Parts: sequence; structure tokens; C-alpha cells
Amino acid sequence: MADEAKAKGNAAFSAGDYESAVRHFSDAIALAPTNHVLYSNRSAAYASLFRYSEALDDAKKTVELKPDWSKGYSRLGAAHLGLGHADDAVSAYRKGLEMDPNNEALKSGLADAQAAASRSRAAPNPFGDVFQGPEMWAKLTAEPSTRVFMQQPDFVKMMQEIQKNPSSLNLYLKDQRVMQALGVLLNVKFHSPNQEDRDMPEAEPADPPSQPEKKPEPQAHPEPEPDPMEISEEEKEARERKAQALKEKEAGNAAYKKKDFETAIQHYTKAIELDDEDISFLTNRAAVFLEMGNYEECIKDCDKAVERGRELRSDFKMIARALTRKGSALVKMAKCSKDFEPAIETFQKALTEHRNPDTLKKLNDAEKAKKDLEQQEYFDPKIADEEREKGNEYFKQQKYPEAIRHYTEALRRNPKDPKAYSNRAACYTKLGAMPEGLKDAEKCIELDPTFAKGYTRKGAIQFFMKEYDKALETYQEGLKHDPNNPELLDGVRRCVEQINKANRGDLTPEELKERQAKAMQDPEIQNILTDPVMRQVLIDFQENPKAAQDHTKNPMVMNKIQKLVSAGIVQIK
Repeated sequence: MADEAKAKGNAAFSAGDYESAVRHFSDAIALAPTNHVLYSNRSAAYASLFRYSEALDDAKKTVELKPDWSKGYSRLGAAHLGLGHADDAVSAYRKGLEMDPNNEALKSGLADAQAAASRSRAAPNPFGDVFQGPEMWAKLTAEPSTRVFMQQPDFVKMMQEIQKNPSSLNLYLKDQRVMQALGVLLNVKFHSPNQEDRDMPEAEPADPPSQPEKKPEPQAHPEPEPDPMEISEEEKEARERKAQALKEKEAGNAAYKKKDFETAIQHYTKAIELDDEDISFLTNRAAVFLEMGNYEECIKDCDKAVERGRELRSDFKMIARALTRKGSALVKMAKCSKDFEPAIETFQKALTEHRNPDTLKKLNDAEKAKKDLEQQEYFDPKIADEEREKGNEYFKQQKYPEAIRHYTEALRRNPKDPKAYSNRAACYTKLGAMPEGLKDAEKCIELDPTFAKGYTRKGAIQFFMKEYDKALETYQEGLKHDPNNPELLDGVRRCVEQINKANRGDLTPEELKERQAKAMQDPEIQNILTDPVMRQVLIDFQENPKAAQDHTKNPMVMNKIQKLVSAGIVQIK
């Protein structure tokens, strides 16, 4: 019985009926509650419905039941990424890759999660400023439409969380109270479902958080200096030798700058003989050997510097420098992809000693060079065509994971084949892996901008993700290259229907909530709403008909207004 329900769920998922897929997988779970595959499948269905919280619960259950199954971590990473937890997603994908290092889905997911984590660190939420300070609570309390929300603890808790971490805003956008509060803070009136459609529970009043008082920091008092000590003759001689060694080092540095490498080596060698407790003399001599192309001697000096540095407990930065220099020598000696492995390992060791940006760049360059050489060594267009044909056969049999495996092998053999990217994008779409499918479709277009199939793949994924404006742009771009393509023309027609539906206000309250929540995660929509000029335009449309009439004559402004209308954020009547 559980297998029958699972089969029905798989069929519904392949057909894009994710609600039914969730229902069938739930029936199967009721009959077989310890089957990890069922929770994994339902997690994928929830993720396709953008219900990432439920997807995360099922992914966690999958990993709990089968901790050594790599796909469970793929589901876990996708759910975390959907919720905006980029760092958690990175951890999940890495855990999966520890078990299955060659899994392409995990590699692709990890790349997306790392990119999302970088974006979140590099570009803070554009709405962050409106949530800062006590002014937020004052505005919400003063506005009659949001004053009632301040008596609801769950709303206050949500706003506290957003104030603490503005990037968490995306988690609460489906709550119409949060949308209304955001409109008040931005001084923009969002179009929203009728009041009776909103879910506003009654609750006891809750006070906004009080600001903690800062305590004055204690003043620091200067420490007394120690009294001078008498030094022995032996100590005095040692100090003189160290001073002489430093002079030799300075002479070596001067010779190095003049490209007089032989003289530099003589000075550094003399410095080493005078003082064997400063490993910088060894690393400097290694740098000279590296410039001269004497890579073996460079490596020997670096190894001595690391060994002596550990004995002396030298500064970890100095040990990292020696390892980085050794890695550079190994890169110079590399002749095939395998030769880069010891260099990469050495750079990684250096980063464990000290995370230096220059070393990190050298590691990334070495990994890229290794990958490029591997591709060159593996390149074979004939085998690539054979693998693509095998993938096509599996696709016809609706065996999409097997088809993906062959398309991936085809791309390893020939990374410049747009057809393989297009076909793999179709497989990902069938499996509900929309981000992976979109990435392949975009790569297909990049490789061959005249290939119409790339635009139909990309447009179909964007349409399925309910990004109708973007899908329309994709289909129209494809028609520039193939004006009579029936798939592209049909795509335009379907997008226009959906956009007009939003323009007429024919969306149900649930559709409107979902569209608004998704739109508010779009950087383009965020930029429009945080643009001071556009915020004034929206106010004029609400309060100043004459100014609004002037705005309608500006194509750029109306284009942005149309994007907000299509997203369900505002409505023009």
C-alpha cells in the first residue's frame, strides 16, 4: 500500500501537481513512517510549493532516519537555502559531499549556497534601515491600521526578530500584518487582500522592547614599566649576532629589489648562519630561489622554515608564509592536473595557520588551473555526443536521474555543448529542481544565443516559478532569433494572460499573498520600493492625481509601476 501511494506521489510530482504529490507521500508515510525516501520525496514537493519550513522538517527527518544517505543532505540544503539560511545550506551540502564527493547536485547546491552566503554578507537587506531604532515602534503605534497589531505578541516577536536581523524579513512576508507594517514604514500603501481575509489572532498586549542602558567603561591605567636588567657577555654577544644577521637580511632585501639574486642569496645565507632562530631569513631566500626558477631549492628552504618554526613556536603567520611559498613553487613545477594536488594541499595547510587573502587567491587559482587541465585532458566531443544520446534515451523513458548522469558526463567531455545543457535543464525541470534547471538554461543561452530551445527552457522554468515578467522577457528575447517559433509564441501568450490577470485584480487572496511574498524577495522589486523617487511616485498615485498624470508620461517610471502591479504589490484602478 505504501509503495502504491509513493508511486502516485512520484507521478503527481513529475506532472507538476505538487499538492497532490504531498498528499500521496503523506498517505505513504502514514503506512511506512520509517521510510526515509518518503520524507525526502515530500520535502522536494514542499520545496516546489515554496513551503520551505515543511520541506526543512521533512529533510531533517530524512537525515535522522538515514544519516549516511547523501540525498537527505541535498534536501536539507535546498530547504535551508529556500528559507534564506545560506550558511546552514552550505554546511548541509558539504556534509553530503563528504559521503558522495562526486554528486553533481550537491556540488551545484553548494555553489549556489556559497554564492547566496556571499551576497548576504556583501549586500545587506535594502529594507534594513527602516527597522532600526525606536522610531519603528513609534511609527507602528501611531498608525491606526497597525496599532492593533502591537497588542499581538506573535506580531511583536516577528518585528523584534526582523529588527534584530533584517535579512529574516523574507521569512515573514506571507503574513499580511508584516506586509502592512512594511508599507507604513516605507510610507507606501501596498495592495492587499480584504481585511476579512487576513489572519489576525486576538491576544494580550505586549510592550515593545526597551533599549538597554550603556554602562560607562572603566578607564585603563598605564602599567608600570619594568626596571632595566643587567645582561651577561654571552647574552650581549647573542644580541650582536642577531643585529648583524638583521643587517645581512636588509642587504639581501636591497639586492633582491635590484634583481641581483646571487648577491641576495649570499646575504640571506650569512644571516641564517648568524641567527638560526629567525625563519624569515629562510623564507626570504626561498623567495629568491622562486624568482630564479630554482623550485627544488625553494621547497627545501620552505620545509626547513616550517620545521624550525614549529620547534621555536614561531609566529603562525611566518609558518603560513613558508607554506604559501612552497605551494607557489609546486604550482610552477606542475605539468598535469595531478601535479596540482600537492600544491593545493600545501595552500590549504597554510590557510589553517593563517587565513591570508593572497594565499586564498593562490589556492583558488590552483584549483581552477587543475580543473581546467582536467577538462582539457578529459575533452572528447565524440564520446560527449554518445553520452548525450544515452541521456536522450533515458529521458524518453522518463528516467530523469539516469538521463542527468549521462548529460553531465557529456558536459565533462565537452563543456561547450549547448544541447547537453538544454537537455539537462529539461530533466531538472521534470524533477522540480528549478534553480539547477535555470542555471543550465542560462548556460545554454550563453554558449549559443541563437539556440531557441535555450529560451524556451529558461522561460518555462521562470513561468513555473511564477516570475511572469521575467519569463515574458525571456520568450521575447528568443523571438528575436526565431520569430516564428511556436513554443516561444505560446509562452508569450501564457505570460500575458497571467500578467493581465494581476492587472485586473482577478487574483485570489491566497494567490496575492504568495505572489507578494515571492516578489518581495526579488532584488529588483526591493530596489524599486527603496528608491526615494519611486516611493514619492507611489505616494503621488495615492494622493496627488495631477502629479500621477505626469508620472504616466515617463516610460521608465511606468515600467517600474507595471512590475509592482504584476507582482501584486500595488493595483491601479
